[in-house]
Amino acid sequence: MLNAACKSSLPLLPHPRVSPHTVLPHLQLTMASEAERTFQRFAVFGGSSSSGTEMNNKNFSKLCKDCGIMDDKRVTSTDVDIVFSKVKAKNARTITFQQFQEAMKELGQKKFKGKSPDEALENIYRLMEGKDPATAGVTKAMTVGGVSQLTDTSKYTGTHKERFDQSGKGKGIAGREDMTDNSGYVSGYKGAGTYDKKGSN
Repeated sequence: MLNAACKSSLPLLPHPRVSPHTVLPHLQLTMASEAERTFQRFAVFGGSSSSGTEMNNKNFSKLCKDCGIMDDKRVTSTDVDIVFSKVKAKNARTITFQQFQEAMKELGQKKFKGKSPDEALENIYRLMEGKDPATAGVTKAMTVGGVSQLTDTSKYTGTHKERFDQSGKGKGIAGREDMTDNSGYVSGYKGAGTYDKKGSN
């Protein structure tokens, strides 16, 4: 056991301080895995055949827009397209998550000028956290201009008119195919079904 004299002669070591801007490795990994989940959600958006491991340029642009990375000031749609082309393989149409991270590092430097590459990437990951592809208005029916006229069944004529009933509801197969009339009357005959009534009078 050291006595008081020995204790006072030992040099004092500075306390290792962590800068508030330093991203701890485990925190960076957590943020990267959260970003990967967001990447996967956007990668499969609009394509049922996608496995979520690779992302095309259209979905990459959507992610950048929906997450607020693209702001049309520091990061424009042109910047996003250029970075996508830069990180993808020569003849590939998609990028992997690893290539996506490279793209985010580059866009982070544009979006957060003056920040270190790690800080900029951390801020980009924060923007992506818990985000899903926006679908507002994607499936909404358009009823502007000429579209409303095209969808108004009361204005249909000829064979198209025959496919809808008075309320505008489609008749299904009965409106698309000629149904055989076995009543014995000529089509268009106005007195169909009145013979028995005449005979009884």
